[in-house]
Amino acid sequence: MHRSRVFRTLLLVVVVAGLLVASPWVDVRVSLRDNVANAVDLFGSDEDGDTPAAVSSDSPLWADGDGTTLAVPPAGSLMSFADLADAVQPSIVNIRTRSAAPTPEEQGPQQRQPFFGFPFQTPRQPSQGMGTGFIISSEGFVVTNNHVIAQFDEIVVQLNDGSEVDATVIGSDPNTDVALLKVETDSPLPALKLGNSDAMRPGDWVIAIGNALGLENTVTAGIISAKHRVINEPGGEQRRFDDFLQTDAAINPGNSGGPLLNLAGEVVGINTAIRRGANDVGFAVPINIAKQILPQLQASGRVSRGWLGVRIQPIDDVTAEHLGIKDTRGALVAEVDAGSPADDAGLAYGDVIVEFDGQAVDEMETLPKLVAALPGGSTVRVVVVRDGKRKKLDVELGELDAGTVVASREEPETETNPYGLAVQDITAEIAKQLELERREGVVVSEVTADSPAAAAGLRRGDIILEVDKETIRSVRDFADALEAADGKKGMLLYVRHRGGAATFVPLKPATE
Repeated sequence: MHRSRVFRTLLLVVVVAGLLVASPWVDVRVSLRDNVANAVDLFGSDEDGDTPAAVSSDSPLWADGDGTTLAVPPAGSLMSFADLADAVQPSIVNIRTRSAAPTPEEQGPQQRQPFFGFPFQTPRQPSQGMGTGFIISSEGFVVTNNHVIAQFDEIVVQLNDGSEVDATVIGSDPNTDVALLKVETDSPLPALKLGNSDAMRPGDWVIAIGNALGLENTVTAGIISAKHRVINEPGGEQRRFDDFLQTDAAINPGNSGGPLLNLAGEVVGINTAIRRGANDVGFAVPINIAKQILPQLQASGRVSRGWLGVRIQPIDDVTAEHLGIKDTRGALVAEVDAGSPADDAGLAYGDVIVEFDGQAVDEMETLPKLVAALPGGSTVRVVVVRDGKRKKLDVELGELDAGTVVASREEPETETNPYGLAVQDITAEIAKQLELERREGVVVSEVTADSPAAAAGLRRGDIILEVDKETIRSVRDFADALEAADGKKGMLLYVRHRGGAATFVPLKPATE
């Protein structure tokens, strides 16, 4: 039995070695499906034999031409990343940037570049930076990060042969941190193929190539660690368009704007960010997001994004129970901007958006990305759940603005309760102090520490507009609502918080 097992093992090694020697090279235009099929044939398929589908790019912006496409070994033959790295290197460029010292009128407060710009800029003095980019068209179009080239006066691209060419910024998009450059050369340039980032799965191999810490042509390898990551800087505002690929392929300052490649030599991401203080935690803009905006950058230098005009929040079990919703799927509309496309189409607060333009909205975070993916002026079908019934609304999207996301001594009546908050009527003086346009609802005057109200995020100055979808006009209305509330289930408040945002807040009484 032992001899038989050894014989079979040796035979398998010989067969695999023979396949590797005989494997032909293929053109980079071979699809991801073909390359995965090669790997499956060599190492065995899964039960259903499914392979990820590839996305082909027909846009002339990144169409192959003039015999400049590259050849890479088939994925199933890779026992080293060296051949793959050699094949794609001609399409990867280094970027050097420089800004002159500003005039006194141009000087502003010290600023810091997002992510890991190299170095952080200080506009009070001349500055230099470096990054990476990659060629996507034989005509000389180059993709990089917006933060690599933002606020710099001079941009120089160093090609793989060592020659240097001045670059022109065709367009950039700070929201996704993508920029499109153009260089002029005497001969066509070798272009990389853009792959399908949606087809990538956690655990898939990838390589990153770039100008890491000024060390040109640095190659690192790893896997896709996760998808759909959102980056929140400590103390900063959440970036609403974040949808990063996370990778453990080492990324360092200077790698910004370089490609993240699959084993077919196709770009699946644009290396963009690292998590400070962590090893092997890097982030890349999915190439499918870049595909949506690159044609707009080429055509107009900017990106047009749809605007719906709603403020939304996630749905938890308690909120769903109060609203009579069967599950927590969808985006709960907390507020509709007056005069917005949503307002014109008839959306209302309390609606749950479950479908947008034919795509399911299972989580709140999905909706802003779907809206932003469409240009202003698009007409879409929105499906909402209202009072337990599905309702279809047609909305013509607007365009998202790039700049956008006590005196009189009246004695107000007050009310305290077991939820750990006190409320009072809104006097003219309180309305003036809180800069309220209308005196509606009751104002939270006190929140007890460690109370249900404190745990729910309520604070002094918040305005309670509704309780269990009943309008609150006074403290007496609030007291009646408390008396009618379910002692165990609690109640659902509709609150306008200090700062202007309105949300639904589920509130349960304290337990013994």
